[in-house]
Amino acid sequence: MAKEVLIEFQNITKTFGTVIANNNVSLQIFKGEILSVLGENGCGKTTLMNMLAGIYYPDGGKILIGGKEAVIHSPKAAFGYKIGMIHQHFKLIDVFTAAENVVLGVKDGEKYNLKSVKKRIGEMCDRYGFHINPDQKIYEMSVSEKQTVEIIKVLYRGADILILDEPTAVLTPQEIEKLFAVLRRMRDDGKSIIIITHKLNEVMSISDRVAVLRKGEHIGTVNTSETSEQALTEMMVGKKIVLNIDRSEPQNPADRLLVKDLNCTGPDGVKVLDHISFTARSGEILGIAGIAGSGQRQLLEAIAGLQHLDSGEIIFNRPKKNLPVSFFHKTFKQIVAMAAEGKFHYEDGTPVDLSGKSKKEIRQLVNDGKILFNEDDVMNLRDKTPLQIRELGVRLSFVPEDRLGMGLVGNMDIVDNMMLRSYRKGNSVLVDRKKPQNLADKIVKGLEVVTPDLHTPVRRLSGGNVQKVLVGREISYAPKVLMAAYPVRGLDINSSYLIYNLLDKQKREGAAVIFVGEDLDVLLGLCDRILVINSGRITGIVDARTITKEEVGLLMTKTDSGKEEKNGTEN
Repeated sequence: MAKEVLIEFQNITKTFGTVIANNNVSLQIFKGEILSVLGENGCGKTTLMNMLAGIYYPDGGKILIGGKEAVIHSPKAAFGYKIGMIHQHFKLIDVFTAAENVVLGVKDGEKYNLKSVKKRIGEMCDRYGFHINPDQKIYEMSVSEKQTVEIIKVLYRGADILILDEPTAVLTPQEIEKLFAVLRRMRDDGKSIIIITHKLNEVMSISDRVAVLRKGEHIGTVNTSETSEQALTEMMVGKKIVLNIDRSEPQNPADRLLVKDLNCTGPDGVKVLDHISFTARSGEILGIAGIAGSGQRQLLEAIAGLQHLDSGEIIFNRPKKNLPVSFFHKTFKQIVAMAAEGKFHYEDGTPVDLSGKSKKEIRQLVNDGKILFNEDDVMNLRDKTPLQIRELGVRLSFVPEDRLGMGLVGNMDIVDNMMLRSYRKGNSVLVDRKKPQNLADKIVKGLEVVTPDLHTPVRRLSGGNVQKVLVGREISYAPKVLMAAYPVRGLDINSSYLIYNLLDKQKREGAAVIFVGEDLDVLLGLCDRILVINSGRITGIVDARTITKEEVGLLMTKTDSGKEEKNGTEN
C-alpha cells in the first residue's frame, strides 16, 4: 500500500550571501512516519527544516503540503499548516508552570481557563505516554521533562507534523528510550515526525526512512531497514571511511593529577561542586559523563585556573620520567632560584650548580636537555591562574566548552590565535610569526579546516572549523594533562573520529586525558574509566570496558555520591 505524501520539497534553494545552504533539494515526507534528516555539520539539514518551520523562507523552489503549495513565512504560519518545531535549546519561561508555558501565546478564541488546559494536557499524556506534572515550575524540571513540555506545547497547538532538532543531545539512555517510545506512539497515531540528528545508532533505532544531505544537496532517501551505519556514513561524506575508535591499552599509567575534595559555590549561592575527588592518570583517558549543567564546566575550569574554589586541592605530579625543563616557561631568575632549592639535577643525577654560569650558558644547558626536574616534584594548582600554572612548567591544555568566548579570540585570525600560546616565549620586542604560521598551516591541513586562508578571522569560520582550530592548537602543545570539553561538538562524523584518535594518540604519548562528552557510546568506546557526575557530586567512577550504557545512565540520574569505583580501585 502506497504511503500518503504529506509534505514535498521541490527544488528548494536557500543562500546566505555567497554561501549556498540548500541547493535544489527535493524530497518527500509521508504521513505517519519517522524520517531522520542526516548529514555532516553545515550540510543544510537544519536550514531546510527551518524553512518548513517558518524561520527561514526559501529563495527558490516550492513546499507542497497535502499536494498544495504552502507559503510558510513565519512559525505562526507553520502552525496554520499543523507544523511545529522543537528546538535543541528550549524556549520556556523558567518561573512559569508547565501548563502556563503550554498555553502561553495560544489564541484559540476561548476564555483562558487553566483548569481546562491541565485537563487537555492530561489527555495528551494518557494518549502518548508522557509523564509530566502540569503544576510544576520549569526551573524544577529535568532536561527530559522540559523537552516533554516543548513537545506538548506543539501538540496543544494542533501540530500533526513535528520537527525535533537533536532531541537526544542531553538525555540519558533511559530518557532516550522513553522519548522514542512516545515518538513511536505518535507515529502510530498518524503524526509525521522529522528528527534532525547526527547519531547513527539512534537513526537506525527510531526512523522509518533516512534522508541524507551533503554540502547542501539531497543525496538520497533510503529505508532504514535496508541500510547500515556504514552505508549512511558513505552517503554523508561521499567516500568510504573507517569509523573505529582506536582505543589503546594504558601503558605504565601513573597518577598525574590528584583532585581532592573540591568544593565550589556559584554566584547564586548554589553549590556547583560538592566534595569532588578523583585521580587522572598518565596514559589513560578519563571520561566525564553527566546531564548538561551537572558541574562539568566548573570542574574543568577549576583545574585550568579559571574557577575559584571554596576548598580542596589539585595536586599535579610531575612525570616520574625525567623531562627537560622548558626554558621558555621560566625566567633566568626563576631557574637560578629553583636550582638553589634543589629542584633540578644533571643527567648523571648530581645536583645542578649554576653558580658562575652566564645566562647564555644556562640557556644552552636547558635547550640541550641537560638540566632535568627532580622526580618527586609535586605542586598544588588550586587557585593558580593559567599563567602561574604555565610558569610552574606544568603543560596543561584545555579545550573549553565556550570555544569563541574562552578558547579563541573571534576577531583574530588563525595565526594570531596560535600565538596566544607562544607569544611570551619570544626573546625580542618583536613578535615571531613564523612558528605560529607553520603551526596554523599544519593544523589547517591535518584537520582539514575549511578556511579561505590562514588570516581569516576565526569568527567567520563555521562552528566545526572553529573547534578544529582550538583542538589542534591545544594538542600541539604536547600537554601532560589534556582536558577537552565536548571537543567534537559541531564537527562532522569524519572529523569527530579524527579527534577521537588524536586524543588516544595523546594518551599513548603519556598524557593524562580528561574528556567530557555527551555521547555515551563514544565515552564507552574511547575512555578507560568514566567519572559520572550529577548536580555537582560524583555518583560513580567506573571501568569503561565493562560498564553498560544503561548503567551509566542510571548513575547520571543518581542523587547520592558514589564512594568506590565499579570494577576498579577505590578512588
